[in-house]
Amino acid sequence: MQFQERLSRYVEEIEQALDQYLMTFGCNGQEKIVEAMRYSALAGGKRLRPVLTMEFCRAVGGDPYAALPFACALEMIHTYSLIHDDLPCMDNDDLRRGKPTNHKVYGEGLAVLAGDSLLTYAFETAARGMNGSDVTAQQAVEAIGILAHEAGYYGMIGGQVLDLAAEHQTLTYEELVNLQDKKTGGLIRAAAEMGCVLGYATEEQREAAKTYANRLGLAFQIQDDILDIEGDEAIFGKPIGSDEKSGKSTFPGLMGVETCRKMVQDLTDEAVCAVKTLPESDFLVQLAESLVGRKK
Repeated sequence: MQFQERLSRYVEEIEQALDQYLMTFGCNGQEKIVEAMRYSALAGGKRLRPVLTMEFCRAVGGDPYAALPFACALEMIHTYSLIHDDLPCMDNDDLRRGKPTNHKVYGEGLAVLAGDSLLTYAFETAARGMNGSDVTAQQAVEAIGILAHEAGYYGMIGGQVLDLAAEHQTLTYEELVNLQDKKTGGLIRAAAEMGCVLGYATEEQREAAKTYANRLGLAFQIQDDILDIEGDEAIFGKPIGSDEKSGKSTFPGLMGVETCRKMVQDLTDEAVCAVKTLPESDFLVQLAESLVGRKK
């Protein structure tokens, strides 16, 4: 199967599963909160993290569809983080994926609760992920542990804490890498590691996956920083220049755009090299390369 065909199939399966999970969510008398959850969860996007979960499972010899509930749980957590990230008390953004942000449509209170509900429902979805599949209880528990770890203060939340504390300060390169390794890299790392766990990967394969995720996560964030300077808002899907307005340190601000372009390519090359040892690596290689020079 060609790269684009497999990618489209993964995204379609993820979209359908998210729609089904949120449709079947017990919402008797709670239609408004489910509507707010669906608004952001089904707003499109690259679905990079759940795609990585499914593909890493396949790449090490597992069934990618056994990983689908865990992939959707990860995407729910990513979506909740975006809802909260856009709030006035955080980044105060009005646009996300080309649409008004959740709090602009539903109000701040319901937006907070929609994010909270996606977070808690994510773990319910993952906990039920072994039903009707070959996923063992041990695999499910390990995958859920990875997800909780990388979504919490060690990972994504910790990165957001550092991000808030760093507003209107100039960070060093090392400080900025540490911040983004947590805030952006945490869930990308979780995607790769969960896929490996669910696909019965060896320790060597898991290390390769982690290296790929770390390099890809940093490259992804640097490219995001570049797009925040010179991207097209209609394509990028969120306001251009928001980092500068918020007084945030960025990689282009520290090193310049051209140096950052080279870093994105070098990090991508390192990610590609890491996964060449896996039984199936072509898709992961092409996925990494497709993110170089992306416009959204």
